[in-house]
Amino acid sequence: MKACLLRAPAAVETNPLEFTDVPAPRPAAGEVLVRINYCGVCRTDLHVVEGELARRKSPVIPGPQVVGTVEGSGEGASRFQRGARVGIAWLHHTDGTCRYCRSGAENLCDDPSFTGWTVDGGYAEWIVAPESFVYPIPDAFRDEQAAPLLCAGITTYAPLRRYVTPGRKIAVVGLGGLGHMGVKIGKAMGAHVTVLSHSPGKRDDALRLGADAFIATGDEGVFEKYAKRFDFILDTVSARHDYNDYLGLLRRDGTMVLVGVAEPTLLSAAPLIMQRRTLGGSLIGGIRETQEMLDFCAKHDVAADVEVIPIQKVNEAYERMLRNDVRYRFVIDIASLKQG
Repeated sequence: MKACLLRAPAAVETNPLEFTDVPAPRPAAGEVLVRINYCGVCRTDLHVVEGELARRKSPVIPGPQVVGTVEGSGEGASRFQRGARVGIAWLHHTDGTCRYCRSGAENLCDDPSFTGWTVDGGYAEWIVAPESFVYPIPDAFRDEQAAPLLCAGITTYAPLRRYVTPGRKIAVVGLGGLGHMGVKIGKAMGAHVTVLSHSPGKRDDALRLGADAFIATGDEGVFEKYAKRFDFILDTVSARHDYNDYLGLLRRDGTMVLVGVAEPTLLSAAPLIMQRRTLGGSLIGGIRETQEMLDFCAKHDVAADVEVIPIQKVNEAYERMLRNDVRYRFVIDIASLKQG
């Protein structure tokens, strides 16, 4: 089969991905074989390509957000019929025995395996995965809209589900691939949503996506003006920024959850102690939670805003992501591999 392969980590400017022919995978016992239609592109791909994540396998085919069609199955795999429309997410398989797996929090497994990171992902014509980690895709979505839900969708849905109830005032820090999904899902949950962004030019987009308000964080005195405004803050930003400023925007007993992986920054105890605030983090979601997210988004007409690209432009897409030049997720049309 044709695939876009990462031989070794390197800066994106060196175009480390190459087109090649590799043996088509065959489903083992309990696995399904999926013909890939679309694959999302995200910052996790960048981290893998540039070597910021320690990989257990080299070379590797990137791509953790796959939507396609079931074409076969291994022995004992009977969940999906041939032709079923399915998705494969970042979480590929886990040990199934640790306390996290037994409680439905497979995303926190002691020994996880990640699609496009430790096992081959979706920059290819075919992929295999354990049938319990394959998700039926609701008819409400087109394939290209559904793919980013398996990354940005579950990454934002999981913490919002834990902390947000109708009528709560929440803020989403950053309006990118994660942030735009945070806005849509937060609104669908009945929250009052404010976008906090250092880019004033994103105001119109924030309101178009459903935000109730927009605050430009670069304005003078903004953190003092809006102190103690929010019950919950979802921080999606991967660039370095001062968490202390944003914690000050929380009310008493408020919570801020990080889903963007930013460079380390100093954290003061005072913003947490003085108002009993909490700072936490969240990583994707378990199997049941991921399917719940897909069903929730289908029910509430929530889908990703995407820019579909041929796979020949994936390196260009990486460079554009570094410049925040995407509205709001790149998705690869895998049919373009035939021209690779």
